Amino acid sequence: MSAFILFIDIFWRCFIISKQEIHINDEIRDKEVRVIGQDGSQLGIMSSTKALEIAENANLDLVKIAPQAKPPVCKIMDYGKYRFEQAKREKEARKNQKTVDIKEIRLSLNIDTHDFNTKLNHTQRFIKSGDKVKVSIRFRGREMGHPELGLEIMNKFSDACSEFAVVEKPAKLEGRNMLMFLAPRPTK
Repeated sequence: MSAFILFIDIFWRCFIISKQEIHINDEIRDKEVRVIGQDGSQLGIMSSTKALEIAENANLDLVKIAPQAKPPVCKIMDYGKYRFEQAKREKEARKNQKTVDIKEIRLSLNIDTHDFNTKLNHTQRFIKSGDKVKVSIRFRGREMGHPELGLEIMNKFSDACSEFAVVEKPAKLEGRNMLMFLAPRPTK
């Protein structure tokens, strides 16, 4: 192998594209492998040295694609092109993923109707965009003596949100805070 090809080979291995470890060329230590040609045709079961010889004659790489099979399946292909296409597919899959954020809405025990409706509209906007909402009430001082008032406000808020959201986790007092989680209503 020339120094340049060795450099390129080491360079490609520096980039971890996939979680699975792929064996190529001299890394394949199996006695016998099932070989698939570059056009997808079955070349049959042969020794790994013979398969590697066929791949080198075609100026391509021998790549183990199914190590768990008996015997392992190897394919003759251009490894650099394969890695590039694999990276492209994974990048596309990451781009299509939707991350769900948790937005927080804070209420208080003495919230007025306009403030309540404003918080309700914010919650509706968050839920419509696909996010989950954490609704919280913080009890201060003597308010800790009346958690039932906070529960009443939480129930009123969840009833107002019932047409566009479902209660994922009902209101529960945790320390000085009462928390409730809302999620988007599942579509049918």
